[in-house]
Amino acid sequence: MTAIDGPPTSRRRHILRLALCVVFLSTLFYLVAIARVVDVDGVRDLVAATGPAAPLAYAAAAALLGATFVPGPILAAGSGLLFGPLVGTFVTLGGTAGTATLCAFLGRRAGHASARELLGPARADLLDAQIRRRGLWAVVGQRFIPGVSDAMAAYLFGALGIPLWQMAVGALIGSTPRAFVYTALGASIGDLSAPLAFAAVAVWCVVAILGAFTAHRGYRLWRQSRTAGDAGSPAAHDS
Repeated sequence: MTAIDGPPTSRRRHILRLALCVVFLSTLFYLVAIARVVDVDGVRDLVAATGPAAPLAYAAAAALLGATFVPGPILAAGSGLLFGPLVGTFVTLGGTAGTATLCAFLGRRAGHASARELLGPARADLLDAQIRRRGLWAVVGQRFIPGVSDAMAAYLFGALGIPLWQMAVGALIGSTPRAFVYTALGASIGDLSAPLAFAAVAVWCVVAILGAFTAHRGYRLWRQSRTAGDAGSPAAHDS
């Protein structure tokens, strides 16, 4: 029996723990992102009533709502509607960084130990080395890939052991273009023919192209690291 197998009872416990995490997050995603059980408009009205503290209040609320899978574009558009494109973009980025950090923290607490146990010492050490070299840029790159839930990715990154500072900085860097796009569209909701709306659409097109390139390159790097890991595994040396 190899080190990755571990005691059967312990292994089953870790698999069950990760499975429960997946079920919980999937249910939460359905309820919030698809069934829309959260009244985002109501939250926005409450934040607007806080007066001068509204930008900070909205950033904090957006961080919490984002961690529960309220779609980021909706939160960013609300920020633009309340604060305009300039201040709204910074508020959106504050909420985005908060969501990334919170999700990564919870993911680390819930699944990091189990993920390391199931990977085994050799693969876990290899993953740690990859995180030290490319963790920050993995977070940045994920933010450019369309169709991927940022919150779900942050939970996964946390379970894999990405440091919280890498999550926060990576989210700020990688989310800036999209933060501007959706915040600007929210600020232009009354006049989508305004130059600001056209600029937002242009930036969105550039981000989509970069996202496709990032996804392709990320897949190639993953394949290369997997090949290198398999070549360095004990089984490969024994064969």
